Amino acid sequence: IKMTETYKPSWVPEKDDSKFACRVMYGVEGGHEGTPGVVVNKKDKVVPVVRRRILDVDDYVEGVLNGDRAILSRAITLVESNAAAHFEIAQQVIQKLLPYTGKSTRVGITGVPGAGKSTFIEALGTNLCRIGHKVAVLAVDPSSTVTKGSILGDKTRMEHLSREPNAFVRPSPSGGTLGGLTRKSRETLLLCEAAGYDTILVETVGVGQSETTVRSMVDFFLLVVLTGAGDELQGMKKGVMELADAIVVNKADGDNKQRALVTKTEYERILYFLRQATENWTTHAYTCSAYTGAGIMELWHDVIEVFMKQGWDNGVLAERRKQQTLSWVYSMVEEHLHNLFYRSPVIMGCKDNIEEEVVKGQLSATMAVRQLIEKFSNSQFVGEKQNTASVFEIK
Repeated sequence: IKMTETYKPSWVPEKDDSKFACRVMYGVEGGHEGTPGVVVNKKDKVVPVVRRRILDVDDYVEGVLNGDRAILSRAITLVESNAAAHFEIAQQVIQKLLPYTGKSTRVGITGVPGAGKSTFIEALGTNLCRIGHKVAVLAVDPSSTVTKGSILGDKTRMEHLSREPNAFVRPSPSGGTLGGLTRKSRETLLLCEAAGYDTILVETVGVGQSETTVRSMVDFFLLVVLTGAGDELQGMKKGVMELADAIVVNKADGDNKQRALVTKTEYERILYFLRQATENWTTHAYTCSAYTGAGIMELWHDVIEVFMKQGWDNGVLAERRKQQTLSWVYSMVEEHLHNLFYRSPVIMGCKDNIEEEVVKGQLSATMAVRQLIEKFSNSQFVGEKQNTASVFEIK
């Protein structure tokens, strides 16, 4: 289709309005470096294309602090980038924004796939926006096995929340990690706080016990479950349940309401025997319906807000955030050393031979580890240099 023609796909409604979340973006003609392109709008008027300007550190900081969602999105993209060239700029932005962070309510939401986490978040987030809160949703999306990028399912499903002016929904690819949290999720959270979002909802992929990593970055940890979850209950009770500050049985509506109440009682019975996740706080099970909205705001006002007030008053949340920050530091040290080891030219040169000897039974696993560590240590002592930024890249 030529640029001089007006093209409207069959799925675009005749009358565009605010209820229609998607828009047609017409292509750009020309666009060579240093020359303006042209674009055709719906009325066949040719207008110049304004190239997206390159932002410096101060531009990012100012835009985020002003609540500019476009610049916030670009700042998050910068933070999530694995390119070494972006690392230094991203860290400078984070450093300048640090004084404006830490003032939000951080809620992690996890659960088995199909439990209705996205629907629950949309219902909660929409209601919070309507009573004056600014809500950011960090929806950690499963990664595409082809492009390694986000499938973007959560953002398209949260159609009502996405249209709220006080909401910001950001799907991020999980990168294939079992925990479902991207390497830069913590920094993304800080950017959203600096942009003025007072409530951060972190949704994770929901794959069982590995999902407990969400606890390391939030204040309140919520587990969303379903009725009749016998197998899931057995598989998760020693993993996620003992870390949950509340358990909510979703889809408690219609004919399923009575079963939801029974399931709630079952979870309460098991919680009685588990160690509490947070000091001076007793974890209980609740019911709600993300579809009808029943029990959603009661959970927010009577549980989460009470938990936050009590936690700040008795110092538990201040201590939790301090420990989370220190844990974050040392987890990045481990990641740094991991990448430093596997990117070492010496290790890359000898790894295949050592692996082959182990597979053939010619070398024990313990001796293989010893050889690899010795080779790596010797290479560092003789002056092997690594770029500090590049070791943060992930293949």
